[in-house]
Amino acid sequence: MKRLQSLSSGDFLKFFFALLSLTFLLSSLCMPDRMDMINGLIQIISCPCKAPTNYFAIGGYAATFLNMGLVALVFLGLIMVYKEVPSNVTCFGMLLTIGFSSWGINVVNMWPSVLGVMIYGMVRKNKSVSLINMMLFSTGIAPMMSDLMLRYPNNEVVGFNVRGIVIALLAGLVIAVILQPGLVNSPKVHKGFDLYSAALPIGMTAFLLNACLYRTMGISVPAGYDASLLTVSSTMIVNIFCIVLFGGCVVLSLCMGASCKEYVDVLGNKNTHESNALFLLRFGIYGLFILGYYNLIGATFNGVTFGIIFCMVCGFSLNAHPGNVWPIMLGYVVASYVFGSVSSVLGGNFSYVISAQAIVIGVCFASGLCPIVNKYGWLAGCVGAMLHYMIVTTVPDVHGAFCLYNGGFTAALICILYIPVLENMCEKK
Repeated sequence: MKRLQSLSSGDFLKFFFALLSLTFLLSSLCMPDRMDMINGLIQIISCPCKAPTNYFAIGGYAATFLNMGLVALVFLGLIMVYKEVPSNVTCFGMLLTIGFSSWGINVVNMWPSVLGVMIYGMVRKNKSVSLINMMLFSTGIAPMMSDLMLRYPNNEVVGFNVRGIVIALLAGLVIAVILQPGLVNSPKVHKGFDLYSAALPIGMTAFLLNACLYRTMGISVPAGYDASLLTVSSTMIVNIFCIVLFGGCVVLSLCMGASCKEYVDVLGNKNTHESNALFLLRFGIYGLFILGYYNLIGATFNGVTFGIIFCMVCGFSLNAHPGNVWPIMLGYVVASYVFGSVSSVLGGNFSYVISAQAIVIGVCFASGLCPIVNKYGWLAGCVGAMLHYMIVTTVPDVHGAFCLYNGGFTAALICILYIPVLENMCEKK
């Protein structure tokens, strides 16, 4: 334990990524459908995956865990090859990418954008930019890469073909060219109030490519999978895995010397130095908190919900925690009941209850607005979440549902509208 505690932050993050990868890979061997794991992975790779796609239904439980573990292992390998020292942003991107690997990213469709970043790095030779972080965030548009390689410009799947692969690789280069300056300038747009900062350049790139490859060309955007596939789920598998993983990290952190006082200081923004033990403690507690919320609202634990637990817990590396995220969750709950009641009075056909899949995904990325809570208080965060709730389901029309960062992109749009109002009306909490 002392050896783990004494590791540098970069080396500890490598250990953490290896631990996550191994956990997913070993779990795939424990799934009830493990005998069909390879066939399931082939199904995941060879099918379109417009967001949200339930990999539990497409490939099965074992194949989904295998895919998540392999994606994590590939990026850990890239970190080692590029000899980069991972940072908190790398941790954020890794957990986010792992989360997407159960409903949009697979070990094949991630490569066009990753290769695009590699080529960009070789041409630019810019050592000040983390290529690994760029590779991780570039995968947010992986569903479009699948569509381009498997069926573009058709509506039906024709399989991998040379033309589609070439177009996907060219699109990957476009992503790389836009992403680097986008990552640098995105915080200036939302003023640091959206933790999912990469969502803005990725969302705008998806918007551009959707317009260029589909709308402008007069090619219809293929439909996603039937919503009935989202019903394939397992509350038991998801809960057992998450309790073991997050609970195990809490126990390990306590064995390494983490204390409750340190964690309370984090909640009060009083902690100035984070140990490796505290890192694990924050990860474990926040993960259990998120799992508890989704159980409380009665979410369906399909591949999408399973993935967004990790898409949400990634925020802990950028100081998201239960103390500044609960107002966001409250805002979503209040919005659901308020708009549901108003809709019934107006005779509308309201379907976005708090446990609806789109809303379950939405609150995950609305949590990226927690810096609003830190500066302006819980009520401002609650209102921001209600605004996010209102528009998150309409934004996919802009990018054709090809962008996995839809909720983070929505959060950036909310910041553009909402933060100037807060700055004008509120000087402090």
